[in-house]
Amino acid sequence: MNFKKYLVVFAAAALVSSCSRDDDPTPQPKPETAVTPVRANDFVWKGLNSWYYWQKNVPALGDSYFKTPNDYANFVNAKKPDDLFYSLLYDYPNKDRFSWIVSDYKELIAQFAGVSKSSGMDLSLYLKNSGNTDVVAIVNYIVPNSPAAAAGLKRGDVISAVNGAALTVSNYTALFADQFSVTVAKNVAVSSAGIITSGTAKTANITAVTLEENPVAYYETKKINGKNIGYLVYNGFQSNYNDELNAAFGQMKADNVTDLILDLRYNGGGSVETATALGQMVTGQFTGSPYVILDFNDKHNQYDETDNLSTTVNTYSYSSGGVQNTGAVPVNSLNLNRVYVLTSSGSASASELTIQGLKAYINVTTIGGETYGKFVGSITLYDSPTSDYTDVNTRNMSHTWAMQPITFSYYNGKKQENPVSGGIVPNYVFAPADYFGKLKEFGDVSGDVALAKALELITGVSAGANKMVSPYNPKLKFLGTNSTLTPFGSELYLEHPGKYLKK
Repeated sequence: MNFKKYLVVFAAAALVSSCSRDDDPTPQPKPETAVTPVRANDFVWKGLNSWYYWQKNVPALGDSYFKTPNDYANFVNAKKPDDLFYSLLYDYPNKDRFSWIVSDYKELIAQFAGVSKSSGMDLSLYLKNSGNTDVVAIVNYIVPNSPAAAAGLKRGDVISAVNGAALTVSNYTALFADQFSVTVAKNVAVSSAGIITSGTAKTANITAVTLEENPVAYYETKKINGKNIGYLVYNGFQSNYNDELNAAFGQMKADNVTDLILDLRYNGGGSVETATALGQMVTGQFTGSPYVILDFNDKHNQYDETDNLSTTVNTYSYSSGGVQNTGAVPVNSLNLNRVYVLTSSGSASASELTIQGLKAYINVTTIGGETYGKFVGSITLYDSPTSDYTDVNTRNMSHTWAMQPITFSYYNGKKQENPVSGGIVPNYVFAPADYFGKLKEFGDVSGDVALAKALELITGVSAGANKMVSPYNPKLKFLGTNSTLTPFGSELYLEHPGKYLKK
């Protein structure tokens, strides 16, 4: 046997095989290292992907937007949770200026219950005229026993300066800080150019405190020309004050109220459940009829719900960082066929729902300014995937982020269309300038043009409303109120979504 021959052949074959492996044009890629999404960021994307009303309008919230898990993880990890949230909203802040997120869910729950750090001074802010950046603020009301009350501030005061500097678009947010000082103008006049302020009536140093505000701010019965007219100032649809609201209507029944003026000028909104209860309190003859219809996104059409008017209302209390159900009570109903609602640019969400909801059944006369224009609502989302992000008790404990995104639109019980753009234009329009230099305490007709007009319409007796109207009526650009300038202030929300998300 020729061993040399076989050895040469074997060596050649080995050489060919070795060269073939070394010259392989398609080497195997190394496996990609898996990227883990940050837990809070993962919650933001998945919660919005599930519940956000405009989910289909945001490409990055699409179910098939990411090709690989790492693409998704790298995307959500690229921003802080709040920055990620706002980047995923639909045309923010134009189309959606209402959704918001908080880093501490307990703060959110407290705010819905009317508990927050506050000066106790509710304001409306406007540009003094259309030609510059000067701002003027008028005090809508003062919360009793608040720092603002202790400082001697009162309804109708006009604030011209903050922290010693004239109020402008650059510094007016200081009015909502924990500590600040204000200057109240001594002289206030209305001209064709706008609001003119001069002199100093007083200065006050304010330190905000944790304050619980009762939204049932004022009630009285006015007896005029054979009419018993109830005048109710209601400043927030807070379910933990359902019993106080119902008690006010109980007092109206005892006072044999024949007509109602509902003042929602400073009411930024709140609970759908409370708004429905208020509808029953005003009426009572439509029990069982649909009052508000909720429309969720395509992923949650099974939760589209109708809230019917009911003879009972749930009561709640705020304690231990949460709102707890304490029972139910019979609703005090007035069985009215007409109501007069005072409005402003600060009347938002649940206030607008009340106007639209009542319009389906009774005559609603609106007086004042165009409303805010918010015909959508929200639920609170927590990092609790097993409950589809709706249950605070099963939330992930590694962080405290919570979201309040828009999750539904609403219609009244007859599904009549809401305004396409802007808010509800009142039947009788009065400009903000008509209040400057005139507004006094609640119930004082002499400086309140909207209240005076409502009384005239009810009684047929002149209350001097026309005499209060400025001959110039300048158009003041609305900047906001305490409600519309804070994220939780103009909400329409399902505070207890388990009632609705039960299917």
